[in-house]
Amino acid sequence: MKTILNNIIDKPHEGEIKYTPKDFKPDVDVRWCAGCGAYAVLSPVQRIMPELGIPKEKIVSVSGIGCSGRFPYYMETYGFHSIHGRALAIASGLKISRPDLSVWVATGDGDNMSIGGNHFIHTCRRNVDLNVMMFNNEVYSLTKGQYSPTSHKGQITKSSPLGVLDDPFNPTSLALGAGATFVGRGHDKDRKLLQYLLDRAARHKGTSFLEIYTNCRIFNDGAFEEFTNKDTREETTIWLEDGKPLIFGKNRDKGIILDGYTPKVVPINNGSYSEDDLLVHNEKDSTLALILSDMSFNPELPRPMGIFQSLEKSPYDQRVEDQIEYEIKTKGEGNLEELLLGESFWEIK
Repeated sequence: MKTILNNIIDKPHEGEIKYTPKDFKPDVDVRWCAGCGAYAVLSPVQRIMPELGIPKEKIVSVSGIGCSGRFPYYMETYGFHSIHGRALAIASGLKISRPDLSVWVATGDGDNMSIGGNHFIHTCRRNVDLNVMMFNNEVYSLTKGQYSPTSHKGQITKSSPLGVLDDPFNPTSLALGAGATFVGRGHDKDRKLLQYLLDRAARHKGTSFLEIYTNCRIFNDGAFEEFTNKDTREETTIWLEDGKPLIFGKNRDKGIILDGYTPKVVPINNGSYSEDDLLVHNEKDSTLALILSDMSFNPELPRPMGIFQSLEKSPYDQRVEDQIEYEIKTKGEGNLEELLLGESFWEIK
């Protein structure tokens, strides 16, 4: 894993524009709460920007409402702070009208999974070339602690004092089912791995969706502690690495096999199972991606982190461009006045 990170993050890319991370930091105070996981997302995004070789004026941040909504203010690029749940609709329109732009969407589990849920599934199925970062803290934070679509059953919040009754959305499964071509998951306690995921997402053509576990110190502190704490995460999470067997544990002594379509944990190198028996990750296998995503809420299985799926498919904005070019080529440039007048019109003198 370290070799991959060094090659992608630390090695300059050919032809890159000579920026530094400081060039993407505006002269404003970042006003998230002390200890908010969002800081750990902002920093890696600012760090990968110089590596992309894209002029600053061609990078745009779009956000909706929520704590994540402040993201465009903290990026020294163009940006929109849009309305509740509509960040993806606005970002899609921008990307289709200006396909030369690199468009980044910062949204939250409430903004994206609730009022913005319909926009989310259609963005995924269309495969618009957007980089979607969903800050998931499993609660509505900006509005002071109500339960969200990713809050867990039984969770005590200000709007569920007796415990949440709903089953939560699994954002990665939802994205995969809706057709997103790039789906990954990271967390705020490992910035270098998160930086790797962001870099991969940025270079993907099509909808890139990253679910990012971000701790809310005020209203849901410690929600992901067992998966993010360095003392426990090796036993409770598993890193998805393309072409590699699924191994985890502090001593690298556990692995995942498939019993039919059901993943199971087995001990390895004890005479019963070896690495050759384990499930091997394949980013191009959409069925496997769904199986791995469904491990998320099973307490007997480690929580997958990394890239679930990365498929090649024509982005929607490219298809729009191709369609327009074809029409112009076959029918000519056209005439706006004739279009507005139509076939039936008359003049009054």
